[in-house]
Amino acid sequence: MSADRPTLPPVRLHSEAELARDALSAPLMARAAKLARWAEPGVPVGVGGQILEEPLAAATEHLGLAGDEDGPAYTAEAWQLAVDTGLVEITETEESEDGADLPDDATAGIATPGEELGLLTSGSPQDILDIWLGGMETVLADAAAPDLADLADQLTEGGELDLDALDWNPEEEAELLDGILGNLYLLTALNERPDQEVPLPALAASMIVPDDMDEPTDDVLEEVSEAMMRLDDQFRVLEPSGLIAYQPVDEALIEELDEDGETALPQKPGGTSDEPLTEEDVSRYGLVRLTPLGVYAVRARMLDAGVHAPAVGDLTDKGSDVLLDALPDYPEALAQAESELWLAARTPLDAARDLLTAARGDDERAPRRRLAAQQTLSLVSPDAEAALREVLDDRQLGGLARVWLAERALSGIPEPSQELIFWLTVDTIAAQLDSADEDATTELRDLVQGLTEQHSGFFDTAWRVDHPATADVLEAMGRLHPDKKAAKEARKAAFKARSRQSG
Repeated sequence: MSADRPTLPPVRLHSEAELARDALSAPLMARAAKLARWAEPGVPVGVGGQILEEPLAAATEHLGLAGDEDGPAYTAEAWQLAVDTGLVEITETEESEDGADLPDDATAGIATPGEELGLLTSGSPQDILDIWLGGMETVLADAAAPDLADLADQLTEGGELDLDALDWNPEEEAELLDGILGNLYLLTALNERPDQEVPLPALAASMIVPDDMDEPTDDVLEEVSEAMMRLDDQFRVLEPSGLIAYQPVDEALIEELDEDGETALPQKPGGTSDEPLTEEDVSRYGLVRLTPLGVYAVRARMLDAGVHAPAVGDLTDKGSDVLLDALPDYPEALAQAESELWLAARTPLDAARDLLTAARGDDERAPRRRLAAQQTLSLVSPDAEAALREVLDDRQLGGLARVWLAERALSGIPEPSQELIFWLTVDTIAAQLDSADEDATTELRDLVQGLTEQHSGFFDTAWRVDHPATADVLEAMGRLHPDKKAAKEARKAAFKARSRQSG
């Protein structure tokens, strides 16, 4: 695989305007913006911009959360987001500027609306998304932090903070959360339904159970269970940001687990596993998915980390050579969407000529480019007819040109020579050989069997085809053909082809 090929499948992104609306309506951002406007008269804050107890109560009331047991905590989170994103600005007091040690409840500064607040109403969608993305770093750090109750227990006991006793490693926690979000991103990209929810146990297992482990051990299952419950805590923190949509683990289930200490993995009521789990059974253990805003955010973080994470539409302004090199690695639906956007930016005739030019070549990936060109050209209107007729005599392109003209029932299509038919057959099979998709392998096996049934002397002619991939194709046909005699003939033909090429 070349270094410039995609390392991740492409994703569909919502428009920046839609994503910006999602960001503004996310509960955490909406609260942060509301508090920033509320801070107009000036709000006394502690060290680091922390909102003090008295204004915290007023802020909680302002947000309509005074009756909620967790209202002050939600308010403090929103306030911290406002500080970290510049929605509010802090002017330090003289004592704070002098570096004096201040009590926790002392005023260290005055908070007022920041310049960034104006961008939420007058800025571009990208301005809003930049503010929201900046806030995500705060939210992700909060999600990866240790349980506050455990911290409080240590501090009230008068001891020093012991991270080892908390079983918490900041780097490992951040890495695990990044990995989980990366897995969610990959599942979203590969899923035909991007809104498909992922069961929490399956997500936790994807990070812990080794790929080559057929049956997880009890220790591994216990590790998965612990990770799942940690993720439940983290996802509860992340959901108000708009990054994910999350159905938490059933509180009644958590209470049951606390009482008996059993592994928190899905099973039938009563512990039986002889019947399949229902959707309701699975949902008790938590369901999660990335929102469109979450897909945008995780992709942005990956791009910042140097990961190639393509999105549909990235290739619209690229040349036909870049398009055809990328499309074979895209899922079918996304390849078509990318092709449609690329074609929409060009006239049919110009697009067809560019595609045909880029489809030429004898290199290893050329057959895949030609297959991608054929699939893209199938979306082009008949206005491109002249471009296809220009290549009818081209050995590499004449076959696909005839297919295109025939599909549109256009007249004057010359009969292909036997040499052209066999060359196109080898080229088509070569384009599909490196697919790891099980369905594609089945289709290829059916194609191989059909070819030999239609042409009794297929292998006697095929080994003479002047195509760089002839020997590889015949060897593959020998592996794929279900008939032993035909498979043996394919291997003999492959040997002849390789001898011909080397000689």
